[in-house]
Amino acid sequence: MKKKSAYFYSLIAPFMLLLAIIGFTFRSHSKKTFYLPLGIISFYLIIEKELNRRSKRKDILNKVKFFQKNK
Repeated sequence: MKKKSAYFYSLIAPFMLLLAIIGFTFRSHSKKTFYLPLGIISFYLIIEKELNRRSKRKDILNKVKFFQKNK
């Protein structure tokens, strides 16, 4: 169950960004402000996930290098 929910949540941010772009492009001027926070939040979620993934990978690589040196 945990893997299914993680897969579902990984698709939400790109879908939100797509929805924000479409809504911002095709809505009238008075309703465009609704889509701006949605786009900002989805962009933030995507960037945060990528930075978090990079830091975890870097940490794992440092641990592997540390154990290789100590052998």
